[in-house]
Amino acid sequence: MWRNLSTHSKGLALVSISALMFSTPGIFTRGVSASGWDVIFWRAVFSLLFTAAFLFWRGTFKSQVARLGKSGWANAIVWATGTIAYLQAYKLTSIANVSLIYGSAPILTALVAWLWFRERPRNIVLAASLLALAGVVLIGAGSLGSGHIGGDLLALWMTCSVAIGLSIFRKYPETPAAGAAMMSSVLVVPPALIWGQPFTTSLPEILILAVFGLVFSIASILLSEGSKLLPSSEAALVSNLEVPVQPVLAWVILNELPAKATLMGGALILIAIAASTWPSRSPRQQR
Repeated sequence: MWRNLSTHSKGLALVSISALMFSTPGIFTRGVSASGWDVIFWRAVFSLLFTAAFLFWRGTFKSQVARLGKSGWANAIVWATGTIAYLQAYKLTSIANVSLIYGSAPILTALVAWLWFRERPRNIVLAASLLALAGVVLIGAGSLGSGHIGGDLLALWMTCSVAIGLSIFRKYPETPAAGAAMMSSVLVVPPALIWGQPFTTSLPEILILAVFGLVFSIASILLSEGSKLLPSSEAALVSNLEVPVQPVLAWVILNELPAKATLMGGALILIAIAASTWPSRSPRQQR
């Protein structure tokens, strides 16, 4: 069945699954008492181990590292800073705030791709991005003011890092996705050791963060591979599926009740994601 799907459909499937998995970081981060830097350390260590094991299993470890090049290292650096900002943001502001700020990723990605290599999004994607932005504004109306500006600014940089990273993969599709994800994990370890105290974390929480590392590793690989098959702005828009899902998970698991505006804004974002997948290409382009 997978082989019969068009390239575009495969990209949509990979990015959508990745988005659902990326809906869990707030739960893992807020569900443990470890500091933000300690969470960053253990998430990075286990993500690195799982990704390296995956590459060795596929027999592509050496090639992934050897083919990183400038684009791979650039992506690793950008995503490393984004990861640090992302996980720290959950400790400083609400899950709803982090997710709604991330909702601007399609707009930022479209802007980066247009300014960098003149990739003009399809009209339907532009319209869907505006609808998604309206959803973000609606969510913000109900949740802004409940968080702190430091956490919100970190979430904003995380969003910018995603926009830049997706554009790098689109511009240079030969960039090894798993290798870049692995190197981004390596890069966050030194600062986490300097500013955190990861070895004081309790064993039960380390096990929880081990699962977090596995989920994050798989999600990163799926997003990287899927984004190569879609226009940059469309990949960012579909990955926005996590925006309405995160507040729901926070409500169910952490009893962080989302406001009505959050639920309404999330509905608009889901509609925008569905609209962005409307086939407006010719059959030849969909192959």
